[in-house]
Amino acid sequence: MARSLPVLDAGVPSGPGPQAVLLDMDGTLVDTEGFWWDAEVEVFGRLGHRLAEKHRQVVVGGPMTRSAGYLIEVTGADLTLDQARDLLNAAFLRRVERGVPLMPGARRLLTELAAHRVPTALVSASHRAVIDRMLPSLGADSFAVTVAGDELRRTKPHPDPYLAAAARLGADPRRCVAVEDTATGVASAEAAGCRVVAVPSVAPIPPAAGRTVVPSLAEVDVAFLRSLVALPRTAVHAPAGGAA
Repeated sequence: MARSLPVLDAGVPSGPGPQAVLLDMDGTLVDTEGFWWDAEVEVFGRLGHRLAEKHRQVVVGGPMTRSAGYLIEVTGADLTLDQARDLLNAAFLRRVERGVPLMPGARRLLTELAAHRVPTALVSASHRAVIDRMLPSLGADSFAVTVAGDELRRTKPHPDPYLAAAARLGADPRRCVAVEDTATGVASAEAAGCRVVAVPSVAPIPPAAGRTVVPSLAEVDVAFLRSLVALPRTAVHAPAGGAA
């Protein structure tokens, strides 16, 4: 069931720089993209189906319903979409309970955003139960808003999650910077009008107008994020290394 999304008084900055920073979770802040693939291999393996590596490129970064539906179709597994969703979430959560590693630079970036009082949202295609299990590792107070994939009628690659997060923060999405690790997430953020920092986790993502590609969150700081909003939207920004 979708939760209501009231507008928060997040103290959106009116000066130069981003009004808010909107961050994906899996593969961006936490090193869990491999967890999801391992869960998918486990669930479909128990049903007698061996997943090929080529399928990983299709399901990475996608919403649960799309990934599960695709794997059911290509394997011919005898289970419903709801059953697959429940089994995959359970297998994933078992892995999360053993600990969630953060991506390099994630803790520092969240700490710096908080110190500079930049409104921050967590925008994920994962379900609310998964996000709530992750928040203690990330720091629940790191985010003014969290948006889960099962709270909206449409999730990534549609723009709805990023539009919802910006609206709750009282921010203009065109003045927000989104940080993503997959093409699906990048498409969602760009469709919402956000500037995008892409930190590819599994598949490469090319630079494009309004999009900056960096190898790691270690390359990203508040000064760098501010510089992106100052760039014209037609600019293609691909730093060689080191945050600006």
